[in-house]
Amino acid sequence: MKVIRILLYVILGMAGAFILFLAFATLDDYRPEPEETVLVNNRVPVLPDSARFSLLIWNIGYGGLDASMDFFYDGGRQMRPPREGVQRNMEGILETLAPFRDDDFILLQEVDRKAKRSYRINQVELIGEQFPRFNAAFGMNYNVSFVPIPLKSPMGNVESGLLTLSRHAPARVTRYSFPGNYAWPVRLFMLDRCFLVNRYPLEGGKELLVVNTHNSAYDDGSLRAGQMDFLREFLVTEYQNGNYVIVGGDWNQTPYGFEPVLPDHPFDTVDLTFIEKDFPASGWTWAYDPGIPTNRRVMQPYRRGTTPATVIDCYLLSPNIRPEQVETLDLDFQWSDHHPVMLRVVLR
Repeated sequence: MKVIRILLYVILGMAGAFILFLAFATLDDYRPEPEETVLVNNRVPVLPDSARFSLLIWNIGYGGLDASMDFFYDGGRQMRPPREGVQRNMEGILETLAPFRDDDFILLQEVDRKAKRSYRINQVELIGEQFPRFNAAFGMNYNVSFVPIPLKSPMGNVESGLLTLSRHAPARVTRYSFPGNYAWPVRLFMLDRCFLVNRYPLEGGKELLVVNTHNSAYDDGSLRAGQMDFLREFLVTEYQNGNYVIVGGDWNQTPYGFEPVLPDHPFDTVDLTFIEKDFPASGWTWAYDPGIPTNRRVMQPYRRGTTPATVIDCYLLSPNIRPEQVETLDLDFQWSDHHPVMLRVVLR
């Protein structure tokens, strides 16, 4: 009886601790507003309404998903490499970004501000220091005090999000929350997805909007569908107002019309979702490089020729913007599980 009583106390103690942990996580849950102003500047130069602009998008994978890594969400077992690996990855990421210091916009995703998974390296600050002439805007989309998975080595605290670097001063930067999330209690430990909008006044009285997005992954498709509906309404309204819109980032979806032929890479069909035709409306243009993958499956360390890969990082342009050049930089996924994609456009 004594052994049974002790065992019962242990079970009750563990159950109580778990309930207290969920109570703390619920009280501590990050609840961003639907719309949050990040920056306002009423005195910025007006840009020409027939200008050319250059952009780069890149999900840097918090400096932790290099070619040597697998990832527990994708069927692997790891969450991060050793500290030296993250430091080496960040050095490689900064070296890759350096030639783009004369570009107009750099849109990055999965940039940690403070997180156990990246050894609390402030990547927002580190990257910003390399672009002293740029205006930096950060939009938080992952803010959890303690992520309890994977159980053997929990992810712990995470502060991470979108980072937009701009050579031009924006008049306003706004964070928009995507609707929907997972059910309680899973949502307590998941991302609060968003998109970040930089606005620039143009000569003709209209605005150029540069939108940095990172849509949901690992869901049954309902979250992504809700996010795309919300984004559609926002984009169509802005274009109807006469504005110019560029959206770039990690969509976690493949653009409509993409032909899955990637030399040296089998096409990744796990959780495959194609963006619907004519999103968000007829006349909008998807810009991507069809010959080089932008993302690889992180179920095992990267092996060219055998690791499944796909295209989910791309740009969406309103009808009054024409793409001139788009190119994915093939880095063999050396520093991240995503490749950077550059774009040059001209306003019509």
